[in-house]
Amino acid sequence: MNLAANQSQKVFTVPVAGGGGMMMNDSAIGSGMAFLNAELEKRDPRLLEPLQSVTWTRDIVAKTGGGWVEFTSNYFVDYATTGGNENGIIGGETNDIPIMQANTQKDVWKVFTFANILKVPFVDQAKLQSIGRSLDDILDKGIRLNYNKSIDNLVYTGLPSMNVYGLVNNPDVVTSAAPNGGAGTSTWQTKTPDEILDDVNALIVATWTASEYDLTGMANHILIPPQQYAYLVGRKVSDAGNISILQFLLENNIARNQGVDLVIVPSRWCTGAGTGGTDRMVAYVNDEDRINFDLPVPLSRVMTQPQVTEMAYLTAYAAQLGQVKVLYDTCIRYMDGI
Repeated sequence: MNLAANQSQKVFTVPVAGGGGMMMNDSAIGSGMAFLNAELEKRDPRLLEPLQSVTWTRDIVAKTGGGWVEFTSNYFVDYATTGGNENGIIGGETNDIPIMQANTQKDVWKVFTFANILKVPFVDQAKLQSIGRSLDDILDKGIRLNYNKSIDNLVYTGLPSMNVYGLVNNPDVVTSAAPNGGAGTSTWQTKTPDEILDDVNALIVATWTASEYDLTGMANHILIPPQQYAYLVGRKVSDAGNISILQFLLENNIARNQGVDLVIVPSRWCTGAGTGGTDRMVAYVNDEDRINFDLPVPLSRVMTQPQVTEMAYLTAYAAQLGQVKVLYDTCIRYMDGI
């Protein structure tokens, strides 16, 4: 067998059957290996999206519909009677009969317009189609994520620069400081289960009392920071107990005693939301008739046009978002320092 090599050109001739030869240089060898690597690669067809948390659908009722508007409004009525006989109890000769009167008033709430542009360059779309992906679908998901994050921000913190507030930072809500426990501090990590239950009951009873003991005004939804929630889940009531502190709270609170189903959930927006950057507990009535917000126009594609100079298609997305409406400020309370 003869093997001839020209070192200056790095060309090798390998005899094959029939007397022919195959020529292969370094570049050919390199590209061949790249081809093999690509062929042997196991490609995950999924497109991994950013990690994100959107919880507004859990914590508030959205009232949809209404069309494109500038404001939303609600009407309220107060009742009173005239005269000195406020009880309405009369006798045979009584001429002081109270007369019922009603006073109506209107509250006006702001509405904001959300908009994003989806731009799909023609060339980029054509390239992605060759690998089975749609740039339009990718960007559409991004806009919908941005839309939900915007609602999340509006629901929990609002737009303070425009005097619009959310569930966790409304300055009109009565706020109390968590009392110190037997360990001398107010944080739940240093309190006993009974002391934590006292804090929860105190906030629920505050909403009940302020609502003239109307059970529809008793708080049924509590938001706490994730760290405190994890503590409640991960600690037993006692060494001899077999339930977590969270389960203990859910089974023994005053709301459950009165037939109200209490929900305690974690919310990252409560972390540092209290006075002086302390952690805040928010208790309120999660019901359309007590606290809600408007979505007059859900997110939708409003128009699409080609942009010839940029070789792209532009699609406008728009929606309208209302602010959080605390219809009865007696139905929500804050406690800081937990």
